[in-house]
Amino acid sequence: MSEQNNNQEVQLSELLQIRRDKLAELVAEGRDPFLITKFDRTHTSKDVRDNYTIEKREITKKGSEETEIIEAKISPLNGQNVVLAGRIMSKRVMGKVGFVHIADIDGQVQIFVKKDILGEEEYARFKKLDIGDIIGAEGEVFTTQTGEMSVRAAKLTLLSKSLMTLPEKFHGMTNTDLRYRQRYVDLIMNNEVKDTFIKRSKIISSIRSYLNSQGFLEVETPMLVSNAGGAAARPFETHFNALDEDFKLRISLELYLKRLIVGGLEKVYEIGRVFRNEGLDTRHNPEFTLMELYQAYTDYHGMMDLTEKLYRHVATEVLGTTKIVYNGIEMDLGKPFERITMVDAVKKYSGVDFNDIHTLEEARAVADKHHVEYEDRHKKGDILNLFFEEFVEEHLVQPTFVMDHPIEISPLTKKKPENPEYVERFEFFMNGWEMANAYSELNDPIDQRERFKAQEELLAQGDEEANTTDEDFMNALEIGMPPTGGIGFGIDRMCMLLTDSAAIRDVLLFPTMKSLPNDK
Repeated sequence: MSEQNNNQEVQLSELLQIRRDKLAELVAEGRDPFLITKFDRTHTSKDVRDNYTIEKREITKKGSEETEIIEAKISPLNGQNVVLAGRIMSKRVMGKVGFVHIADIDGQVQIFVKKDILGEEEYARFKKLDIGDIIGAEGEVFTTQTGEMSVRAAKLTLLSKSLMTLPEKFHGMTNTDLRYRQRYVDLIMNNEVKDTFIKRSKIISSIRSYLNSQGFLEVETPMLVSNAGGAAARPFETHFNALDEDFKLRISLELYLKRLIVGGLEKVYEIGRVFRNEGLDTRHNPEFTLMELYQAYTDYHGMMDLTEKLYRHVATEVLGTTKIVYNGIEMDLGKPFERITMVDAVKKYSGVDFNDIHTLEEARAVADKHHVEYEDRHKKGDILNLFFEEFVEEHLVQPTFVMDHPIEISPLTKKKPENPEYVERFEFFMNGWEMANAYSELNDPIDQRERFKAQEELLAQGDEEANTTDEDFMNALEIGMPPTGGIGFGIDRMCMLLTDSAAIRDVLLFPTMKSLPNDK
């Protein structure tokens, strides 16, 4: 096997040298493709390939009265001259004629090359082109005998010489690790990958257009912060040399957006990267895209209504339907989303009713009975949440709002007036995943300071994800924040569901990867 690998490496090295030799020859001839600064194209592959009508024709066979009905593709561009550009994905040369398929953002189109049309010298240059080269092609649109819309090349221009070989075309690029590391090759070789990221862009654009239409303002807040609050997560830390101070990368967008609500911007949102120093798995990447929005004079019920409408809008606009299929499971965004309290959900799926549990000792006893592991620092509300994670989450496949969380796990949320052990919060679930998290935001500065104090006690006990008091945020609350509803959406998970992607890395163009030895 080692000898075979060595032979393959030698062959590859020889192929790469041939490409460099071809480039050197072009440079010597004064035809260096890298000196070309622009190329004006008139159409894309989609214009040529997809814009046609089907026409039925009757053909009478010679020596017979029988007629044969055939279907032909007739393009509005038939007979017209077009200028295209793209990467060569396949090439066939058969004597005095050749065929190449070039790929652009819209797909592939065939270029027909004939020596008699192109000329002997240019045809010889065409034959030296390699798969992966980027070319411009000018010529007349026509339909081949097999019905394929093509361009009859009158002129070819080499725009960029590819000095590396592309993966073998029939098997594509299947090494998952390599696909993530070399996304640029992945996009070239796998059309479904390109489609996923085009769709991701449309999803984010659709979110923006919907929120803008509802009167929300898109804003930008700092990524580099002195106090990384607003979520339970470990931050990344760095040192800012100019100020000789330690800073953190933000883990949330919350506290700065709430400052803007205090300032009178009544509807704000931000879509941006946040950073959490945690593990990697199919649903987690240390940097990911979060969307948070805040609206004055509403509560978490208003956030539920907005979430339903937003998800339906995006699915309809991007997919053309409110029914989505993920991993073979259909989820219907067109029906009213289920709404259930966390206590009722735990009772439904575990049989344990936390309305009947009044003390920490009782909570620990029922956890022991159901083999739910907890830590000494966990209180009754924490244990309720552990039951939820253990028994409930996996069942929440259809769109579901889980409401009214225990106060212990919700340090920035308003208490329920009728039951202060719980808060006005919901998490939105689909496919067993948490897709969004929303509150009736806590705007009582006295209560908020006590919550921060409790968080700092947890931090002292070893909870590295606990919040610390943000004094400037406290000052903003003391200035006065109106009743406010807020929500955070995981954009990457939303993209996973709407593109039927198995892992978060499949919807991140450049996911976080462990460095290879040569990268360091």
